Amino acid sequence: MKMMDFNPTRKEVSSGMSLASLSNQYELDTSASNLDKLFHRFVVFIDATPNTIRTYKTSLKQWFIYMKKQGIRNPSPDDVRNYRAYLKESGKKPTTIQNYIIAVKQFFKWTEAEGLYPNVAKYVKGAKLSRNFKKDYLTSRQAKKVLDGIDRSTLIGKRNYSMLILMLTMGLRTIEVSRANIEDIRTSGDATVLYVQGKGHTEKDAMVRMPSVVEDAIREYLAVRKASNLKEPLFTSTSHNSTGKRLTTRTIRGTVKRCFINAGFDSPKLTAHSTRHTTATLSLLNGATLQETQELLRHKNMQTTEIYAHNIEAGKNPASNDVADAIFN
Repeated sequence: MKMMDFNPTRKEVSSGMSLASLSNQYELDTSASNLDKLFHRFVVFIDATPNTIRTYKTSLKQWFIYMKKQGIRNPSPDDVRNYRAYLKESGKKPTTIQNYIIAVKQFFKWTEAEGLYPNVAKYVKGAKLSRNFKKDYLTSRQAKKVLDGIDRSTLIGKRNYSMLILMLTMGLRTIEVSRANIEDIRTSGDATVLYVQGKGHTEKDAMVRMPSVVEDAIREYLAVRKASNLKEPLFTSTSHNSTGKRLTTRTIRGTVKRCFINAGFDSPKLTAHSTRHTTATLSLLNGATLQETQELLRHKNMQTTEIYAHNIEAGKNPASNDVADAIFN
């Protein structure tokens, strides 16, 4: 990338000079060594968590590969749009396309701020995402069946039961379950709470009220486990090679899936994340307000919570029954 100041003058802007025209004045050095240097400078700019940085690195790598294959040295807005179309034609999911485009947009936002290259991705939209969730949730009866199907006579059964009931009632993500320690169970007023390190957070700065049935199940599990150090992980492995170690998100996902299957719910749309959907849906169905459910799930935006409410209302719509009655009666 040519190290030239990118400061379009008022005359250039007022004359209607496009970003594509401005970008023709620059070239992007797509050599591996240069891109690696640029990425490390970019990381400082975004000031993100290690997981977010890994996501950006993976996403931007695809963009750089695309540019190299297409022989693009001075990318324009049309090149970014064509890249979006290429991702779609390659069979990438809308959420993946969205993440890839966000990374490209952030990258060019940085190049413009550094005076390296115009922000050619500024007005490029990401993928159109559905307002419906890709995963299903469990009804209250189904959730109870899953829990009742767990053999609680063994240590692993007590662990799985307490972990599932926690996820189903408190809406924790798998990463939040994995990060939890025994010491994170605390009190607030007259309630027991669990302090949670949410997605994208660096500290356990959110608390979720713990129902008594969840606390009882967890304390029974910890007693049998003979956990004595409060800094130990809340849920640990029982496998031979990793006994006592923190459960990974992969193990948690696999455990939840097996519990679903054992209860007779074998569907690709039912995953560990379905427990979080179950929490949100049952919360709203049983009288919680949107704000209360938003706080429970720790959604940043109310719009995310509103999707659950929209889906519930759509399921209550009797119009199709009215049409069927008109045809068959």
